[in-house]
Amino acid sequence: MIKKHVIINGNPQTLIVDGEVTLANVLRGQLHMTGTKIGCGKAQCGACSVIVDGKVIRSCVTKMKRIADEAVITTIEGVGTKEHLHPLQLAWMIHGAAQCGFCSPGFIVSAKQLLEENNNPTRDEVRDWFQKHRNACRCTGYKPLVDAVMEASRLIRGEVTVEELWCKLPEDGRIWGTEYIRPSALAKVTGTWDFGADVGIKMPCETLQLKLVQAKVSHANILSIDTSEAEKMPGVYRVITHKDVVGKNQITGLITFPTNKGDGWDRPILCEKKVFQFGDAIAIVAADTAAHAQAAADKVKVELELLPEYMSAPAAMADDAIEIHPGTPNVYFETKVVKGDETAPLMETADVVVEDDFYIGRQPHMPIEPDVGFAFFNEEGKLIIHSKSIGIHLHQAMICAGIGIESDKLILVQNPAGGTFGYKFSPTIEALLGVAAVATGKPVYLEFDYYQQTTYTGKRSPFFINLKYGATKEGKLVAMESDWTVDHGPYSEFGDLLTMRGTQFIGCGYNIPNIRGNGRTVCTNHAWGSAFRGYGSPQSTFSSEVLMDELAEKLGMDPFELRYKNVYRPGDTTPTGCEPDVYCLVDILDKLKPCYETAQEWVKQPASSPDKKRGIGISIGVYGSGLDGADSSVVNAELTSKGVTIYTSWEDHGQGADMGTLATAHEALRPLGIKPEDIKLVMNDMEKTPNSGPAGGSRSQVLVGNATRVACEELIKGISKEDGTFRTYDEMIAEKLPVYFSGAWTAPASECSVETGQGNPFAVYMYGAFLSQVEVNITTGKTEVVKMTMVADVGKIANKLVVDGQLYGGLVQGLGLALSEDFEDIKKHIDLISCGLPFIKDVPDNIELHYVETHRPHGPFGAAGSGELPLTSPHASIINAIYNACGARITHLPARPEKVLAALNAKK
Repeated sequence: MIKKHVIINGNPQTLIVDGEVTLANVLRGQLHMTGTKIGCGKAQCGACSVIVDGKVIRSCVTKMKRIADEAVITTIEGVGTKEHLHPLQLAWMIHGAAQCGFCSPGFIVSAKQLLEENNNPTRDEVRDWFQKHRNACRCTGYKPLVDAVMEASRLIRGEVTVEELWCKLPEDGRIWGTEYIRPSALAKVTGTWDFGADVGIKMPCETLQLKLVQAKVSHANILSIDTSEAEKMPGVYRVITHKDVVGKNQITGLITFPTNKGDGWDRPILCEKKVFQFGDAIAIVAADTAAHAQAAADKVKVELELLPEYMSAPAAMADDAIEIHPGTPNVYFETKVVKGDETAPLMETADVVVEDDFYIGRQPHMPIEPDVGFAFFNEEGKLIIHSKSIGIHLHQAMICAGIGIESDKLILVQNPAGGTFGYKFSPTIEALLGVAAVATGKPVYLEFDYYQQTTYTGKRSPFFINLKYGATKEGKLVAMESDWTVDHGPYSEFGDLLTMRGTQFIGCGYNIPNIRGNGRTVCTNHAWGSAFRGYGSPQSTFSSEVLMDELAEKLGMDPFELRYKNVYRPGDTTPTGCEPDVYCLVDILDKLKPCYETAQEWVKQPASSPDKKRGIGISIGVYGSGLDGADSSVVNAELTSKGVTIYTSWEDHGQGADMGTLATAHEALRPLGIKPEDIKLVMNDMEKTPNSGPAGGSRSQVLVGNATRVACEELIKGISKEDGTFRTYDEMIAEKLPVYFSGAWTAPASECSVETGQGNPFAVYMYGAFLSQVEVNITTGKTEVVKMTMVADVGKIANKLVVDGQLYGGLVQGLGLALSEDFEDIKKHIDLISCGLPFIKDVPDNIELHYVETHRPHGPFGAAGSGELPLTSPHASIINAIYNACGARITHLPARPEKVLAALNAKK
């Protein structure tokens, strides 16, 4: 141990510490200053940024022995308080820069030092600073963060006041459609928003720390598991294997379609007979400290019989491949598209035919916050599991039988979550926590390090797609033939539903009267497929949007004009044979056209250096708001003495569930004249909140929003008097009238047929168009995206700040999908940098958003969803721009420099 005298946020402190322990762990573990976050643990994300003696350092890798005596340390707690905010914290709120908020303290601390050194930086200087200090964000697309720093510098220089910048509401007090600041913003910018690891530190002393024994191979039979040596290790309470699981020891994938050849019960909680993928959990060590648990986990001996590892769908489909799950074929679900006339004769007579093969790979989610959770039994004997779940009611149904506990005895609660982008649509640690709590009878806590986050959690499922268009010489599409294979990893959950997305979104946005297609889901030994923003549409639309450019080239037609000629107009139908909810794509392209023409002029100008070539590319994107068919949601509203309380399970992973709930409820309650601050939100605790459905598929603003609207309307109806006035809370109680009201809403939609792909799966859709401007270095193959433009129609906008943030973030994730993000090599792709996370200088500062707000007949107050739309096809526009620049056509993502260079060399 060593003694350190330091000054933290102006307060002298004497610390007795282990010199090998990091500053971040001392701040958090010993001092309980949880505003400083630990994300990657490898100095790659900057969430742990603090200032030491005037320098921004990453405290997660800075050992205490390197901290000088009398060091002056500033953490987020010393930047500002809720009562006295720093200009940066104010600006962060004003610009919606705190989405999930996990990275916000690190960015704000980093920016504080920048502004102390230079209170009038340029945007490039801000970007250079964040790049230098490795401050990473996965939510915002970075632009709002730079906007916030620039605004804070103006505040510091006295050029503008807070009053001038703060959101101004209209005279009627309406917040719907404004830039009203989300309720959680204040806590997020001050570091007081407690994420799972922050709560974990504050758990009772008897809480057991959990660590996993995980598979280091991708496919094997388990011959034996020897825990004897591990059980003797210091601090170990218990080593838990499949033998200790009282339930079924499996998670159900809740198969969607009866033609699925599996039963959904294919994912073990703790492996018993087989290992199905790298990282599978084989045992759990419960000990007094995390270090003791990990040391013991390393002592568990697992004897394996190695089996063939099928790391791609073609490998698992080979004639000699064994069944990964014995008794279930590796190709376990198939679907078709049958729309209009037979396509083969039409392809023979079409003036122009184009065909190509596409691959869209395993995009990793890369939230800055690793997976984390805890579990305990309450006084009533109910098992309470806290996690990052974005489907608390859904996950209860998926894990209760596996744990061995009745559903009415299992309560899931969502902690404030640092971004998930869909991976938490699947249960990850929830069942592990439940099994450990049942086996030990004690509170338990499990936190992944970033290696586990990367290797254990699900990834975007790759699609192999062959696509063919037939068109007239005038450019009208007459037929499409598609064949797609979904590599869904070893576990089937939601795999059939994902495969159906190929049916719905290959060729979407265009009137294609005749379609034939075949799709299938394949079990492999690579990373299991989990939901990821866009859920099937980035794979589907990549193929159809790149092929549209190939068709335009063959026709000698401008890619914009070809799209304009074919997008939905009244009477046209989607690939599933139904009419879209609104016809707005013509309006979207009309709004994009001036931007496209300006970009065409930009291409003609010299590039930034002689070895670079400029190009532009466009694409369109469509996505549904919902989970297919009659999706439904329930929300409750209660009149109280202080206002109205809304009870909802609209899970928040940064997308703004708090703001969506508040804006929708306030709009519905406007007849009461209630103020936003008089609406209390109770969210995401199954003991208190009804089944609003999972927060995925951009369903929440539509489904949960409508249920919120209905609940508020029922409340208004319930308190109304005959004369049109309203009873007060006291009057309701005096008259013994109910003050608690329930609202439910079900989407008027139908599932698609497995045999034909025809149906009306979504009541509400989102529509958009993308324009990317790139410079390609023809010597190195490196692509720089110089500008991105998006025109979006997400219906009537509930909150402009939140929707802007969703679009910025989704666009940049699309850029990553296009150029860098990958999880193909499980030995190489193990952290943020190796997985290709875009940092701020990888992203254009010039991102332009435009809106067309077409009222949605089935959306609450005309709104659609927004989160999925920006990641439908921006990557296709980038790939099209690369081809436009240099003639390198990339159909296998990501378009890393070596791949672009290879395509250029192949041309030669």
